[in-house]
Amino acid sequence: MEKQDILKLKPIGVIHSPYHAGQTPYQGCGREEIGEVEVFEQFAEGLTDIEGFSHIVLIYWLHKSKGYSLMVRTPWDTKPHGLFTTRSPNRPCPLGLSVVRLVAREKNILKVKDLDAIDGTPLLDIKPYVPTIDKKSDIKIGWLEKKRG
Repeated sequence: MEKQDILKLKPIGVIHSPYHAGQTPYQGCGREEIGEVEVFEQFAEGLTDIEGFSHIVLIYWLHKSKGYSLMVRTPWDTKPHGLFTTRSPNRPCPLGLSVVRLVAREKNILKVKDLDAIDGTPLLDIKPYVPTIDKKSDIKIGWLEKKRG
């Protein structure tokens, strides 16, 4: 790999949650526990106007991820599936992404629900969830379609 090809990721904060390794709920959906997203002071100005959004997208580094397999079993199926058709945290580039409900902002701390990150997770970015951009129609969910019933 050439030197110019190396990515440098700089955390903008840290996620504080009630969960520890192996305890996170699957995808966090419908969870009422409150997590805190701490944005480091030097980035706090970037939170201006965030209170107007009900949901935000968190992008984070899965810092406890160890190794990966290109074929994985999920909680929803005993058959192995390709890693990139799953939400397994063990990946070649362990990035996590969650859409969370923004409950409150207290200076540089965001209170959120529906979190599925463990305590101490490095936060890489925050984006607003915008349904007119982010919500899609005519969705196919691959092998998960058979598991819906």
